[in-house]
Amino acid sequence: MVRAAVLPAVGAPLEITDIELPEPGPGRVRIRLAAAGVCHSDLSLTDGTMRLPVPAVLGHEGAGTVLSVGEGVTHVAPGDGVVLNWAPSCGGCHHCRLGEVWLCASALTGAGGIHARTADGTDLHPGLNVAAFAEETVVAANCVLPVPDGIPLTDAALLGCAVLTGYGAVHHCARVRAGESVVVFGVGGVGLAVLQSARIAGASTIVAVDVSPEKEELARAAGATDYLVSAATTARDVRGLTDGQGADVAVECVGRAATIRTAWESTRRGGRTTVVGIGGKDQQVTFNALELFHWGRTLSGCVYGNCDPVRDLPVLAEHVRAGRLDLGSLVTTRITLDGIPAAFDSMIAGRGGRALVVF
Repeated sequence: MVRAAVLPAVGAPLEITDIELPEPGPGRVRIRLAAAGVCHSDLSLTDGTMRLPVPAVLGHEGAGTVLSVGEGVTHVAPGDGVVLNWAPSCGGCHHCRLGEVWLCASALTGAGGIHARTADGTDLHPGLNVAAFAEETVVAANCVLPVPDGIPLTDAALLGCAVLTGYGAVHHCARVRAGESVVVFGVGGVGLAVLQSARIAGASTIVAVDVSPEKEELARAAGATDYLVSAATTARDVRGLTDGQGADVAVECVGRAATIRTAWESTRRGGRTTVVGIGGKDQQVTFNALELFHWGRTLSGCVYGNCDPVRDLPVLAEHVRAGRLDLGSLVTTRITLDGIPAAFDSMIAGRGGRALVVF
């Protein structure tokens, strides 16, 4: 039996309870977690914005140590440090064959399986494949990647979602070039990773926008040259900081219709607006045909940073080792499993950056 954070039903309070894990069968790996980040996607499962089978053990951004492996697993061994990959690609579907592994049609099929059981025998699913909000987890072998050399396990947890997403949004989706201006909406864990990545890309002006004035210091430490508290005048204010033109690139990390619309209006004519935030079906964004023609902007969604973790983890690790990427600065709160509900409340209230569960 191990302790875990269980979502019994959509809209129900999270329960910190004991669960019974199976031993790893063929092609599976058992891991003792070192740390797990509390991501907005976990919150989206609790309120039904993202719909996956429940009851479920939540958590998808994590790292730990391999305890045992099942038959056929050869790329990791007991004692190895690993990063969890919550969206493994199958390699054979239409998108994988195109090289778009972040859109793999089979990436979340594992979430429908039976992961563990509660003490009373209730079957539990792995919320986003890897069930990282637990002292230990058992996952498919393609859900683990070796931790790159020189990266502490607790820091490595952030590589599993926030940093891959933020880095990929800048380098793969928006394709920020040196000297360009970037505006980032939402200074949570992903937004902070976007700010650092924009700095790494050589952006000249980097504007951070958030509802909380308390996040300015965090944003500037991550690379923001300017900070704006969200207001009705935000788009105009961004233009004022970018020679009256608007930013070359806007990255939206909130997932709300009003914020997406503001990000679009903050982007220069011919610029790129990238939406990273996961919004609900009720968040409708509207445009008229004339403005689409006149402004010539590109609006694009961004899934998992358009990343291939196998390709991108070594690149991120080199940035960390060189001091260009500071993983620890993304974390504003270190908690235990029991602190996850409060961390959800902080996310809803817009407080802090990443909360990290440390085991």
